[in-house]
Amino acid sequence: MKRRSLPVAAALAATAALLLTACGGGEDDKSSDNDKIAGADQGSKKPTKSAEPAGAASDKPDGVDVSLPKDMNLVFDWDKPKAKNEAAAMDDAANYLRAIYRGVDKRTAEDAAVTAYSTGDGLHYAQVQIGEWIKGGWTGTGTRRHFDVTTRSTANGNSVEVAFCSDASKFYGKEVKTGKVLKTEASPKDFGYYKIIMVKYPTSDGLWQASKVFVETKAAKCQ
Repeated sequence: MKRRSLPVAAALAATAALLLTACGGGEDDKSSDNDKIAGADQGSKKPTKSAEPAGAASDKPDGVDVSLPKDMNLVFDWDKPKAKNEAAAMDDAANYLRAIYRGVDKRTAEDAAVTAYSTGDGLHYAQVQIGEWIKGGWTGTGTRRHFDVTTRSTANGNSVEVAFCSDASKFYGKEVKTGKVLKTEASPKDFGYYKIIMVKYPTSDGLWQASKVFVETKAAKCQ
C-alpha cells in the first residue's frame, strides 16, 4: 500500500477506509461453518503489564486505555453470543479496532492498547495501518459502524473467529496540521467484510488478542 504515490483524490478517499487491506487474506478468502478457522493456531503474545485485568472503567477494559476523542465514534451494532468465550472474544475484537484508531489519534503504533489486544499478524496489521495514517499526516473523524456480526470457535474454545461488516461512509480523514476534514462521497469502498481471528491469552480469564485479520473490500454483502 503506497498512498503517497496515489493521486490526491485517491489518497483522500483512502483515509475513509482504514483497515481495508487484508493481512493474511483478502477478497478471495471464503469459508464455511465446517471449515477450520484460518490462523487459529496462531500463538498469543504476552501483552504489556498494563494489560493485566484491573476491573477499571469502561474506557479501560483489562486495565488498558482504549478511549478515543469525541469526534472519533466507533459504533458496534451487534448482539453478544451466549457462549462466554465468543462473547469475550467479540468484546476484544471491538477493543482491537478501538486500539488501532487510538494509535492513529495518538500518532503511534506502540500504544499499550495496540500491543495488548493484538499479536503476530494481527499486531503487524495494526502497526502498518496506523503507520500509513501517520505518514499521510492524517487522523480520523466521524462515525464508523460495525454490524452483522457472527462468531465461531474452535473445539478447544481457545480461538474464535469474529466476522462482521463495516460502514465507513461517514468516517473521514482529517489533516493533523490544519484540522481540515477530507470529506469524500460515499462509495462501495466504504464497505468491508472482516474476519478477525481472536486467540485467548493463556494467563488471563478474559483477555483475547487479534492474531490474524482477513478483509474483503467493497463487500457487496455489507452494502
